[in-house]
Amino acid sequence: MQDIRWGSIGCGNVMEVKSGPALQNVAHSELIGVMRRDGPLAEDFARRHGVQKWFDDADKLVNDPHINAIYIATPPDTHLEYTCMAAQAGKPVYVEKPMANSFAQCQEMITICQKHEVPLFVAYYRRALPRFLKVKEIIDSGQLGAIKEVQVQLLQPAKAVDISGGSNWRIKPEVAGCGYFCDLGSHIFDLLQFLLGNIRDASGIIENTGKHYEAEDLVEAEFQFESGIKGSGIWNFNFDKDVDKTKIIGTLGEVEYTHFAEADITVRRESGEEHFEIPNPLHIQQPLVQLMVDELRGVGKCPSTGVTAARTNWVMDSVLGRKSST
Repeated sequence: MQDIRWGSIGCGNVMEVKSGPALQNVAHSELIGVMRRDGPLAEDFARRHGVQKWFDDADKLVNDPHINAIYIATPPDTHLEYTCMAAQAGKPVYVEKPMANSFAQCQEMITICQKHEVPLFVAYYRRALPRFLKVKEIIDSGQLGAIKEVQVQLLQPAKAVDISGGSNWRIKPEVAGCGYFCDLGSHIFDLLQFLLGNIRDASGIIENTGKHYEAEDLVEAEFQFESGIKGSGIWNFNFDKDVDKTKIIGTLGEVEYTHFAEADITVRRESGEEHFEIPNPLHIQQPLVQLMVDELRGVGKCPSTGVTAARTNWVMDSVLGRKSST
């Protein structure tokens, strides 16, 4: 495959800046068509972004002969269905995160793609961002010594739309898998496994403290990596202020960074502190899209696949107390 001609199922907010322009900007990559069940909205997106075709039927987009790869930019409850559709058409799949609503669904997606011999990628784009590659470089260099512990904090005030009872699929368990923990916590656990290897054990306590919606708004987790590194984390979406902080602690020092805010990366050792300011690209998925296109063209390797992403779903299921087996 020399030129990747994408069709996107879904063209909502994530497509406007994060991913849509990335699919268009990378060499040998082109966004050919977009689909949304509300046809006029798909037509509007196509007009504004210079996309050739728009659809209101996913089957028609997937089977369009000019499209040879499928991006699934819809909520998680539809990822399995659309992945099966794309795989059966023999087209590579790039699916938004979280990969699905459960580890079991992820396994089904992997199986159908293997059966039809199509690649399966997942949009855990932090694996390719320069700021997090710097964190990995710091860890892998040995300057922190042997890594012993991970501490995660992601705290946010309740959102006005949720307090008022407005529409928001991210807090509907039947659509999103759980609440904001599934949407944001999945990014954190995936990146930690990219940095430190697979997590082998995880457990958690969940609560709904604000009663603004059905899903949990507080998650406390403990987890352990296959290497023996221990971790703990708290995700509170009914807090009084914003806190975004992760520490990776070794025998010779520690690195602290944010997952979502663009604060400096800080390294602390006995010799003092060192700070690294590394901004994210405007189209934040573009570095990962580049690696994915490279792999599809046979000239590189993408670090975020169905197999790596399914492992993140397994961790999430474990923290939430859902039974799943690896």
